Amino acid sequence: MYTIDRHGPSNTAGAIDLRSDTLTRPTPAMRRAMAEAEVGDDVYREDPTVNALEERVAELFGHEAALFVPSGTMGNQIGLRLVCEPGQEVLGDADAHILTYEMGAAAALFGLSSRTVVTGGRLSADQLIAQVRPKGDWHLTATAAVAVENTHNRGGGLVQPLDELEKLFSWSRGADVAVHLDGARIWNAHVASGVPLATYGRLADTASVCLSKGLGAPIGSVLVAGAARIATGRLWRKRLGGGMRQAGVLAAAMQYALDHHVERLAEDHEHARLLAERLGVDPATVETNMVVVDDVEAPLVAEAAKAQGVLVGQVSARRIRLVTHLDVDRDGVERAAKVLGELIAR
Repeated sequence: MYTIDRHGPSNTAGAIDLRSDTLTRPTPAMRRAMAEAEVGDDVYREDPTVNALEERVAELFGHEAALFVPSGTMGNQIGLRLVCEPGQEVLGDADAHILTYEMGAAAALFGLSSRTVVTGGRLSADQLIAQVRPKGDWHLTATAAVAVENTHNRGGGLVQPLDELEKLFSWSRGADVAVHLDGARIWNAHVASGVPLATYGRLADTASVCLSKGLGAPIGSVLVAGAARIATGRLWRKRLGGGMRQAGVLAAAMQYALDHHVERLAEDHEHARLLAERLGVDPATVETNMVVVDDVEAPLVAEAAKAQGVLVGQVSARRIRLVTHLDVDRDGVERAAKVLGELIAR
């Protein structure tokens, strides 16, 4: 049974921040783990805490090796470069994080082309497979990789169907196309679905998994892949400025998160469903820790809610997003539901 280590009294005394689960702060116990971490120079591969983290995450996802990186964006981009050559393309969902929120990094840094398919977030293997361009035809930009995001951020935190993941990966083996997993919130998918992390891991050639969102670590992601690819990825990390020194203070936070904060994600999912029920959103549409509320005057609701100590994300002029996380307890959720319910009802 997990124990919840929070910052102190109920967060109803301050702002209830539902903009994102990236806003979590390290708990007091996590800070102690960071302060007590054994460290070395990670560029020399001499930081024991980083080494232990990499070995642990590689094993969790059933891969040979792993690489600590400062951010999910770096993990995604290195992962793509490991399976794509300049001039090749990565195919993904039109709302995928790597193609929407990572500043065109694949093109700007690596000369990778990208193409999108409108899916609404939920993976359809057949829909993506139909758009793959074969290698060896000099008329076409060859598709070298397909990117999958699980859970899907702009899809409202949805969990990708296991049968579709299996179908895509099985097809990719005979098509000479790699699969990259943006697993920024794979932990949420694992807790919500019960699918083992190793199962998700074996259905991707490269995967970036983040610990600085719902798991509450202040910084850090881990890229997993085969040993040869991770060795090359280490070079790319250095080129991109991601080779840090005594990074064990960060890895210790990530280790603490893995020890204490995975199972408790179920609480965030429960809180999200509670918010949905109170705000007239079908709870069946809430699969993890995100609630999307449509057909509201988003700027007006967001400003009025902020004045009452509740912060929400504005996705568009008519849509707001609420994300539950470690720093929002049940009392905070109840307060937010009351404030937002009254505003939306107006």
